[in-house]
Amino acid sequence: MPAAEGPLVVGVDTSTQSTKALVVDAATGRVVANGQAPHTVSSGAGRESDPRQWWDALGEALHQCGDAAREAAAVSIGGQQHGLVTLDARGEPVRPALLWNDVRSAPQARRLIDELGGPKSWAERTGSVPSASFTVTKWSWLAENEPDAVRATKAVRLPHDYLTERLTGEGTTDRGDASGTGWWAAGPETYDEETLARVGLDPALLPRVVRPSEVAGTVRDGHGLPFSKGTLVAAGTGDNAAAALGLGLPPGVPVMSLGTSGTVYAVSQRRPADPTGTVAGFADARGDWLPLACTLNCTLAVDRVATLLNLDREAVEPGTGVTLLPFLDGERTPNLPHSSGLLYGLRHDTTAGQLLQAAYDGAVHSLLGALDLALDADADPSAPLLLIGGGARGAAWQQTVRRLSGRPVQIPEARELVALGAAAQAAGLLTGEDAAAVARRWNTAAGPVLDAVERDDATLSRITGVLSDAAPLLERNPDSR
Repeated sequence: MPAAEGPLVVGVDTSTQSTKALVVDAATGRVVANGQAPHTVSSGAGRESDPRQWWDALGEALHQCGDAAREAAAVSIGGQQHGLVTLDARGEPVRPALLWNDVRSAPQARRLIDELGGPKSWAERTGSVPSASFTVTKWSWLAENEPDAVRATKAVRLPHDYLTERLTGEGTTDRGDASGTGWWAAGPETYDEETLARVGLDPALLPRVVRPSEVAGTVRDGHGLPFSKGTLVAAGTGDNAAAALGLGLPPGVPVMSLGTSGTVYAVSQRRPADPTGTVAGFADARGDWLPLACTLNCTLAVDRVATLLNLDREAVEPGTGVTLLPFLDGERTPNLPHSSGLLYGLRHDTTAGQLLQAAYDGAVHSLLGALDLALDADADPSAPLLLIGGGARGAAWQQTVRRLSGRPVQIPEARELVALGAAAQAAGLLTGEDAAAVARRWNTAAGPVLDAVERDDATLSRITGVLSDAAPLLERNPDSR
């Protein structure tokens, strides 16, 4: 392997299912080593993980990187958003973390919206209308259901904050991840005292919000990881903001990310405030904004349908009459936290491959329905849609997005964009560059462009109609019957 041209940096992606680490040459963006280790997530009513397994997975992923990780001059952590990590006085988890896709706090979300002025007030205050994914609703759920855990909690963190703090010994976060909590005010960019008072959360339990390009700390002794003491640690950020950094994303360029969750977003220089709650007005990791819509059901849900049908995930067949809404974990966009999957239009001649294609169509429909809301007036409606995430490499996903969007689709060749974005942030600490500029210098967004095809308006309209007609059924809470 050729020698690195510049200092080495480490970018980490701690996601729902695994932790990945990349060692990157800060001069060229070349990945010189990588590692990955899995997590476990609970099943049943909730979605929880023990934060200590994230730390163990980080250690395993770094050890897979070998000597390259030991030579790193800076590190940054990108992580899954919204998760509620509660720590005791010793810094140990009080209980497993409540993850972003745990929707048990839907009643608390509805109540908080009403108690603090309604959707418009929330959008203006925090940039977003909270759903069951947001951290503030999870804290409210915990206070009502596990008061002993709340009393034992001496620090509240997000997943990326937890790992950064174990590296540095300092409780820090960044504006991108803080903006997804529901208790960070987007205008003044501070924690919102009224919201915290309403949910009974002492602001002293929250981490300091590190400014973009600021050093969060340095690696301390006794961590057990292959880093030298004094290695610089960047602020880190949430996974979507990290992926935007990894693409070097300029304002107005649309992105669709196909992973366990699906997201659509674009960088904007205007602070968003969508009172419908479809678009979350997140901050990015630089100083701009990242209006974003997220679905709970994407690749994992479609793969589950393929498994039930005993099909390879690419074994789709065209069909015109069947609709499948793959809301297997409830849904966030549209906001249907108690929903389940729904199949409509089944006939004697419907094939398994058509059912699988309908699952793809249902998943992409939800994302495209929010895309126009996420783009501001300066966005170019004809610009290629950047397709990223694990699903972006699948032909069935690519063709479904092309057919239902009517836009050209670009597939960046760079992989692991969350970890690459974290690495770009770490590199910026060393070079003094803006992290997105680092990624553009690395040319991370380069990749083939698939030409636009005529948009399949008939399928879009059919799914919209089924969703509208089925809304009363999908909105029911099965536990309240």
